[in-house]
Amino acid sequence: MINTFTGPFLGILGGMGPLASATLMTRLAQLTPATSDQEHIPSILWSDPRTPSRPAAYLHQGPDPLPWMLNGITHLEHAGAKTIVIPCNTAHLWFDALCAHTQLPIIHIVDAVIQNLQDQGIRSGRIGLMATSATLASMLYQDRLHAHGYECLTPNAEEIEKYCSVPIEFAKKGKLDAAQRAVTPGVTTLFSRGAQAIILGCTELPLALPHPVRNFWDIPIIDSIDALTHAAIRWYTQQPH
Repeated sequence: MINTFTGPFLGILGGMGPLASATLMTRLAQLTPATSDQEHIPSILWSDPRTPSRPAAYLHQGPDPLPWMLNGITHLEHAGAKTIVIPCNTAHLWFDALCAHTQLPIIHIVDAVIQNLQDQGIRSGRIGLMATSATLASMLYQDRLHAHGYECLTPNAEEIEKYCSVPIEFAKKGKLDAAQRAVTPGVTTLFSRGAQAIILGCTELPLALPHPVRNFWDIPIIDSIDALTHAAIRWYTQQPH
């Protein structure tokens, strides 16, 4: 029998950005099929917004965030986490280095998104992808999507700046109305090019495009925060309690 005060704690390496991390915690509470407090998922959030910019570091325009992320993982380990999720897509460019630092499993956000696509019955086709310039340049999503038989539609350089970078920055500043106005034309653009689903592949983008407005387009909008949340719930339900 598991000791009363131990068990399968979910570790969340957050702060990148802080509102995305808080939103994951909210969605975890909303999406977990619980009927009482005690049926929810025990979680430990390490939210350190001082972590240097991941896109800037990848593009050699800023300091390395890896030591900060490794510090967070160490604290999550010491606090008793049994697996880790990272509600920041671009942070997964350091996924291998993070895994090498810990024996805890880390759920990959792109794998979670692909599972979410499949759960919605989308097993092939043209998938629109919106994300940071670094995530798009790295092929983090494209390589995994292609391996599963999907075709990727991505914005061009000008569109990435207007429809991804700008709304992401607005969301980080808490200006969600401005973020929504900036991101909406980008979704419409990919929809008009034949996207059969669109991935919000930066965890600020779901903040910019809230759930109530997503039905405007007659295709699934795949939310990387929700996908990671569903993956965490799936992990928890498979653990002994």
